[in-house]
Amino acid sequence: VQLQASGGGLVQVGGSLRLSCAASGDISGISAMSWYRQAPGKQRELVALIKSDNTSYLPNSVRGRFTISRDNAWKTAYLQMNNLKLEDTAVYYCNAIHRDTGYWGQGTLVTVSS
Repeated sequence: VQLQASGGGLVQVGGSLRLSCAASGDISGISAMSWYRQAPGKQRELVALIKSDNTSYLPNSVRGRFTISRDNAWKTAYLQMNNLKLEDTAVYYCNAIHRDTGYWGQGTLVTVSS
């Protein structure tokens, strides 16, 4: 499975961005996709997860501002980010669970400025 993340950029506080993660290869075996982020000097953290039954999980830090979605074929997962804050600045990575193995895409940088 190969993952290609896109959609990062520079946005002002309060703005919005939508990240996309395009999956290719043997996508039929994907059971969940997620987004993580890593800010400078910090550990990588989970920001959103969506399962094959379309249930999702988002931590308190982004719940109500971020939304994760996917297409039915697992070809693309999205992260809609609204009301962005300075602390959302990070490199965002997508992840896919494929037959109990995790795969990572390259990161896409999100910079929130004041």
